[in-house]
Amino acid sequence: MADSNQSGAAAGEIAIVDYGMGNLRSVQKAFERVGHVAHVTRDVAAIDAAAGVVLPGVGAFGACMENLERFGLVEPVRRAVDSGRPFLGICVGLQLLFEESEEYGPVRGLGILKGRCKRFRANDDPEYRVPHMGWNQIELRAPSPLFAGIDDGSFVYFVHSYYAESDDPSVVAAATQYGNEFVASVVRDNLYACQFHPEKSQAIGLKILANFGKLVAEAGDVSKAS
Repeated sequence: MADSNQSGAAAGEIAIVDYGMGNLRSVQKAFERVGHVAHVTRDVAAIDAAAGVVLPGVGAFGACMENLERFGLVEPVRRAVDSGRPFLGICVGLQLLFEESEEYGPVRGLGILKGRCKRFRANDDPEYRVPHMGWNQIELRAPSPLFAGIDDGSFVYFVHSYYAESDDPSVVAAATQYGNEFVASVVRDNLYACQFHPEKSQAIGLKILANFGKLVAEAGDVSKAS
């Protein structure tokens, strides 16, 4: 993986946390398409220096947490959230922010947000399959700069078998329906996360990444001014 063990991300740029899970290169290329420099790295100094941090993820919740711990990335991720810098979780990167997941568990998460992740339950609808894979509409619930210029009811792309259930409705920026309603996106201060994959969501997803990139650029400008 390009840049994965290099200090890469400089101040004013985006660090994509490389913990050995997820489609890191796809996320990096999507940021490049909207004009923002992003580096895939597991270098702690690079993550600490970056103006924005992205935690992507594909795979089992427990394996993701194990890798974060193995590479010494749990505290850098927590520092990034606590620092006030723009932080974006994608797919499992959203789920890891919560307290636990029932996937092969319960398995402890980062505990940054209150709530837990649950598996979609089977039902009698022949169109309902697990994993949930495909395009769904999102219902915008709370103001979030991530969705600037995005219409309520826009379609985005999901691939997952588990979903987050938040104990705090105020952090739910968007929701969607698949068998039951679930969290599609969260927002809290500088923290943003999406259960869907913006890098796979065509024009809408690129707009979301561009919005995050704008937040990062603004944060970098403030940092330079200070």
